[in-house]
Amino acid sequence: MKNQAKLLIVLGLAVIGFTACKKNKCAECHYDDTSTNTEVELGTKCGDEIEELEANGYSDGTNSYTVHCGEH
Repeated sequence: MKNQAKLLIVLGLAVIGFTACKKNKCAECHYDDTSTNTEVELGTKCGDEIEELEANGYSDGTNSYTVHCGEH
């Protein structure tokens, strides 16, 4: 019984650990500037910053762009 409880605790911690690692995933991000036909690098972004950029895009004050991170 104690061994089963220990196993469940270890498995639970492993699941939490894998979830946390995924959240801290980092990737190179960029957007496509169609006015100049160039890909503009935004650098390496991680975790919530990636989600925010991909959801809301990037704005230079005048134009808004769709951001892509990682290999899409």
